[in-house]
Amino acid sequence: MTELRQRTSMKWRVHPEDVLPLWVAEMDVRLAPAVAEALHRAIDAGDTGYPVGTAYAEAFSAFAADRWSWSNLEVSRTAIVPDVMMGVVEVLRLVTSPGDAVVVNSPVYAPFYAFVTHDGRQIVEAPLGQDLRVSLDSLEESFLRIRQQGRKAAYLLSNPHNPTGTVHTMAELTAVAELAGKYDVRVVSDEIHAPLVLPGAQFIPYLSVPGSENAFAVMSASKAWNLAGLKAALAVAGPDAAADLARMPEEVSHGPSHLGLIAHTAALRDGQDWLNALIQGLDSNRTLLRQLLAKHLPEAGYKEPEGTYLAWLDCRYLESESQDSPSGLGVVTDVAGPTKMFLEEARVALSSGHVFGSGGAGHVRLNFATSQAILTEAIERMGRVHPLR
Repeated sequence: MTELRQRTSMKWRVHPEDVLPLWVAEMDVRLAPAVAEALHRAIDAGDTGYPVGTAYAEAFSAFAADRWSWSNLEVSRTAIVPDVMMGVVEVLRLVTSPGDAVVVNSPVYAPFYAFVTHDGRQIVEAPLGQDLRVSLDSLEESFLRIRQQGRKAAYLLSNPHNPTGTVHTMAELTAVAELAGKYDVRVVSDEIHAPLVLPGAQFIPYLSVPGSENAFAVMSASKAWNLAGLKAALAVAGPDAAADLARMPEEVSHGPSHLGLIAHTAALRDGQDWLNALIQGLDSNRTLLRQLLAKHLPEAGYKEPEGTYLAWLDCRYLESESQDSPSGLGVVTDVAGPTKMFLEEARVALSSGHVFGSGGAGHVRLNFATSQAILTEAIERMGRVHPLR
């Protein structure tokens, strides 16, 4: 804990020192040796200039072929972008115009809302099903309604899904591609968590699915190797979208950091053993989290994530308990109630579910990529929080 508190990034500096931070998507790990060595070599050589070349795309292509048997990530159909969300915005600009619709599966990664609306597009929600998986009925209803209005649409897919940790299956993604083709909707798949699929599930790159030829994916080594502060990502076009990607403004490629490209390339080329060990650790933490919740927070609704290091907890029991209070105080009444309560009374920082869109209120997102000691203490603290105590 003392070593972690020396970090100056957002996770460990936003809240006071008595708060356990399990909120923003940073992991409490040290850099993969291959990444650290590549960065040290660059610093020692003064190699801190402008990025150039296709080494990052080549490394990702080889990684995808080895990891996911995806052999058609062609370097010629890629573009470097500053990070995944900026890449998403730039790709959406290629296939939509201001006022067009962008469909998302709520609850979903909060920046989808901010980045898309700030760029003049309109978010249309196609809520997840009760099982926290993509509802094809909801998706088709949204596509149909938009097309009946005479508007263009894109579909921004979170694959794997953040915040639920759902990993979409081949059958689900194939059905998505069929609906997108039927309603002439362009798909943009955010695959930043792709390398972080846990045992029991299999990641399917959207662009490997039949019918995805005119779609895009935006990918990065950022989440899997904890490189958020070293900016670099890739936009990848399907075969029928290559001409669209070629229209991306040249200045977009100036955004990634040269050191970021070096770090991400090293991670993909030489960091798979480290990644395998990380996934084993995350799987152990996933199991521990299930056990801790059963013991200390049995009232919370929880479905184990299949990927990512994020857990989605239904804490609406806190709201119902407060409403049943004879005093009528209604302790948990605002949309961020559970998060606020856990922060103020347990000194545990979580991400509030309401920022993830419809269906998120009363939920919290918990980052379990930390030590088992910190995770255990956090859940024990949270278990002591009840509005009537």
